[in-house]
Amino acid sequence: MPTKREHFQFSLRAQMLGQRMRSLREGRGLTLKYIASYLGVEFSTLARYERAEWPFRRDHVTALLDVYGVYDEPARAELVELAANAWKINQWEPRYGNNRPTRSNDWVIIDHAWVQARAEELCVYASSLVPELLQTRHYAEAVIRYGDPKANIVDQQVRQLLGRQLVLDEKPPKRLTAVVEESVLSRPVGGQAVLEAQLEHLLRAIERPHVKVRILPTQVGLHDGLDGSFTVCLMQRPYPPAALVEHLGGRAVLEDTDADRYVTTFDKLTERALSEPDSAELILQAAARASEGGLSNRTDRSTAGPEAMAA
Repeated sequence: MPTKREHFQFSLRAQMLGQRMRSLREGRGLTLKYIASYLGVEFSTLARYERAEWPFRRDHVTALLDVYGVYDEPARAELVELAANAWKINQWEPRYGNNRPTRSNDWVIIDHAWVQARAEELCVYASSLVPELLQTRHYAEAVIRYGDPKANIVDQQVRQLLGRQLVLDEKPPKRLTAVVEESVLSRPVGGQAVLEAQLEHLLRAIERPHVKVRILPTQVGLHDGLDGSFTVCLMQRPYPPAALVEHLGGRAVLEDTDADRYVTTFDKLTERALSEPDSAELILQAAARASEGGLSNRTDRSTAGPEAMAA
């Protein structure tokens, strides 16, 4: 086996495989030294496999699955497949609706939530809505229900979203920096009352030292984010960043130079956004306007006739 692998990238697929194989080993209570001896490789080689610095050999994965007691054929096939494709980067996943497959084009799908959970810092550009990790239950429910009104699906997806928000409560906490378009602060998602509660929630969120929100003013005009929202996941060193993009056609995971373009774009957007104090003041003003709008709507309905009240 070659001792140098200068051209191997820290791909997400390799990271997924390394993390899973390490979890299986630790779950069986086996040491790196023992498994390295079993495979006939150096201790440092196996450690590099698990850290995704070197690609796991498929025959090694197959052998270790027997040692780790993984006999379920789909589970084995998925891990062997990850080993076969560990060198590949990027993924395009067409939109399939609510029942998403675990595979696409014979590749194991790289889940966006897994990538976000692995990141040290999340850099979100939000062009239309409050970032998911900062949404209230009612705001998230309104967004999800608009996309698919089936009650059971909505409830499930809301619970999943709220579960993903727990990454902000990790220790050490995951850092989140969001650049949000000013128009998002006035879009009455779910109505004025829901918007007001959402903006107040946003104000509480930015009191946390690891959460930063910068507002991109409307008067900025043309800027680098006009192609739409995205998330940059900054990984723990030495792993490179990844970028996540979702739109009508599906979802993409971008790596290497493709991800670097999003890192550069986010930096440019941050430079043009308001400072954190000025952004907080703008959110506060928007919350006050939402409160006035909600009160006005309630007053109008209370003084209207029976026909208007029924509308």
